Amino acid sequence: MADRPILLWPDARLRQQAAPVEAVTDDLRELADEMLRIMYAAPGRGLSGPQIGVMRRIFVMDAGWKEGAPEPRVMLNPEIVHASAETAMRAEGCLSLPGLTAEVARPAEVTLRFTGLDGAVHEETFTGFAATCVQHERDHLDGILCIDHLAPEDREAVEPALQALERA
Repeated sequence: MADRPILLWPDARLRQQAAPVEAVTDDLRELADEMLRIMYAAPGRGLSGPQIGVMRRIFVMDAGWKEGAPEPRVMLNPEIVHASAETAMRAEGCLSLPGLTAEVARPAEVTLRFTGLDGAVHEETFTGFAATCVQHERDHLDGILCIDHLAPEDREAVEPALQALERA
């Protein structure tokens, strides 16, 4: 069976809240493998369930693979339990918004609590690009896109790109 396609703006499913993952099953492990394949092929650094039409609280990421340090991650039911007051501004792309990049300010450091494929609850602190990545993917689970973090004038600047995606 072919891998699922990545949903593109303005698909309404990108704005929906995902339901919790109830249990780690073989089907869920297969989904995680499929999501990693899709992410690497795109090529991206993160992918959430809603981006492929799976309305569950799961995302995969690999913040360093493009720099030659692959570390595939799967996170279920993630929640940010701490965010630093210090922020970092980074250019963010999104597989559901191809060709669009947005400068987004986010906490520079976050601590994420999540369930792994081992069924255990983990807590981990992320900094740098990995912190941006987990926040970006975690947002997708609540129907939030990186463009939602833009100031009105910056949102206005990306509007032509969004309209082009709507017409595509």
